Order: sequence, then C-alpha cells, then structure tokens
Amino acid sequence: MKIPLIAALLAVCLSGCAGYRVGDVKPHYLRDVRKIAVLNFRNNTFNPRVETLVTNTVIKQFQQDGTYQITTPDQADAILEGAVAGITRGPTRSVRGNVLATNEYNLGLTVAYTLRDKNGAALVGPGNINGGTSFFVGTDVTTDERQALPLAVEDLATRLVSQISEGW
Repeated sequence: MKIPLIAALLAVCLSGCAGYRVGDVKPHYLRDVRKIAVLNFRNNTFNPRVETLVTNTVIKQFQQDGTYQITTPDQADAILEGAVAGITRGPTRSVRGNVLATNEYNLGLTVAYTLRDKNGAALVGPGNINGGTSFFVGTDVTTDERQALPLAVEDLATRLVSQISEGW
C-alpha cells in the first residue's frame, strides 16, 4: 500500500523538471548559428569614437552571454552589422528653486542593426535598439555626459545581445 503511494509521489515530484533544458535557448530561426562576427559599427552621429565603444561593448556582452562564439567574418555563420543612429540628452530633474536649470539628464543611445547569414540574407532585423542611463550634472555637462556614455552603451549592448540570443 505504501509503495504505490511513494511511487506516485516520486513520479509527481520528478515530472516537474521534464520541460527544462540545460544550455542555450536560441530562437528557432537561429538554430544553425554558432559563430557570429561583429563588424565595426558605423557612426552616424557627431560624437567621436562612439562606434568603437559600442562595438567593443557588444563583443564583450556576446562573450559574457556565451550563446554564440565571436569570430572573424570568414569563419562566422552570421555577421552583425550596425550603425550608431543617434545620441540624445534630455532634462529629467530641475534645480530646486530654478525650473530653468537642470541637474539630472537622461542619456539615450539608438543603434540600427542587422544580423545576416553568410549569403547576405537578413536573419534578424533590420531593427533599432535603444539603451540609456541617467546622470547628474556638476559643473560641466559635456564631461558628465561623456562619463555616462559607457553606461548607456552597456545597457544597449545587453538589450541587443538579449534580442539576438533569446529572440526578445
């Protein structure tokens, strides 16, 4: 009498893990992609050298994610192309007692991207991805914005890699 009850209880407990998978969970349309080449992003803004920061941060995020291996274009299953489309700065919080002065800003970054296979057909995109952060202003807005830019790029890279590796 106890053995069937224990067996049934054990079957119920062990069946809860039946749908789980260990390892990467790629989107179906990227099931054959194992290696990705990240080309240098283009810079369509007036902010110098932001394309290098974006490219390096995206590569580091792919390596941290681990779903795809980063390689050269001749060995890659897919190639990521992109362009920094815009950098925006907008006021968030004004100074107490002076609504015309701002002490906190939002910094936004937009990148247009496409993931192509070896033949040039688009696998993901073309699409846009946004990243951002906020920063407080001391005496120099430009310097504070320059220091906040890597945080916005990191947010953007996390969103981009998540879009490609997980499909959302």
